[in-house]
Amino acid sequence: MTTTASSERTERRLEVRPSRRGDRAFARLVGAAALTILFTLVAVFVFLAVQGWAGMTSGSATYAPFTSFVGYIWPLIVSTLLASAIALVVAVPFSVGVALFISHYAPRPFAAALAYVIDLLAAVPSVVFGLWGGRYLATYLQPAHMWLHDHLGFLPIFGEPSPNGRSLFTAGIVLAIMIMPIMTAISREVFMQTPRLHEEAALALGATRWEMVRYAVLPHARSGMVSGMMLGLGRALGETMAVAMVLATTPTVTLDVIGTASPATIAANIALNYKEATPERQSLLIATGLVLFVVTFLVNFAARWVAGRSARRLGS
Repeated sequence: MTTTASSERTERRLEVRPSRRGDRAFARLVGAAALTILFTLVAVFVFLAVQGWAGMTSGSATYAPFTSFVGYIWPLIVSTLLASAIALVVAVPFSVGVALFISHYAPRPFAAALAYVIDLLAAVPSVVFGLWGGRYLATYLQPAHMWLHDHLGFLPIFGEPSPNGRSLFTAGIVLAIMIMPIMTAISREVFMQTPRLHEEAALALGATRWEMVRYAVLPHARSGMVSGMMLGLGRALGETMAVAMVLATTPTVTLDVIGTASPATIAANIALNYKEATPERQSLLIATGLVLFVVTFLVNFAARWVAGRSARRLGS
């Protein structure tokens, strides 16, 4: 009798299925959010393409002192990529090192405080970094410019140094400081997601702390590290005010990163010239914004591909 009643109650519970209304509503909500982001991305691209088309096809007078759109945009692309490359070269070792220190070496109370301070660094406005970089850091780095020219002057990137330290190299250092918080935060989180059993197994087999990090932590976190680096690179490519306030610009194409003859980056060029520009020049600046949009999109697409490839390789 008891068994029969229990069976009946079990059958009734199985027949009463939970409502899926909340799941369906949530799925529609997140789907709408995803479509909104895609629509916004497409709308920005269409706006830049439509408004910038005249700038890409106008007469040579619009591109002065150049004669074509390619000649106008090429120095800006070179300067943008050089400044971003300097920022990555400087920021990546520091970001990975600080993230490893916080996640695997520092005592917990000190690690938490240090992580909080680094996260606060991301809240500093870019104009503050620009003021600091142009007024103080440039002067402080001027001896470093001289040293690089004296010892590595045979390289084309270390030509005649700037007399006041305001150069593409200084702008790259400022960008490195600005992108370090996001790269450190992402690297720290992926390092802390390493399975504890993997770390303990490496130590049990006689590995040192560094060997454990090298063979257990870094391979597991490779895709996350690449994602953090590419996010930092995206921030460096699009940074405006800090570069505009640090860099003394000229329209000359050059690889010299410590001299004064450096063109502005694309974003800084737009910020410096858009307000006083004629409608034709505004269209040209919008066209350069389209180029920056495409470059940033390709960088992030490549980052997602590399991160996904690393994750698939680790899973296999």
